[in-house]
Amino acid sequence: MAEQVDYAAGGVVSKQVLKNPSGNLTLFSFDKGQGLSEHTAPFDVVVQILDGEAQISIAGTSHLLKQGDTIIMPANIPHALHAKERFKMLLTMIRG
Repeated sequence: MAEQVDYAAGGVVSKQVLKNPSGNLTLFSFDKGQGLSEHTAPFDVVVQILDGEAQISIAGTSHLLKQGDTIIMPANIPHALHAKERFKMLLTMIRG
């Protein structure tokens, strides 16, 4: 999966892999220093780190994740992502 999305200097890249009524799969790549500011999602989200290293905050608790790590971001709970090093992730949103 990691090979299906490229890094962009100074940016964030997303590529939707699958979208249907029960959820979606999206690949992301983040260059070092990039991220997503704190926000919420209406559904549970599973993040799998495919490459690199990410700092993920969920409800104010920080988690350092590396390649092979997985974390669940619960619905309606604030979360944010920051690239400590450039990283790629697979995001799975489960609607339901």
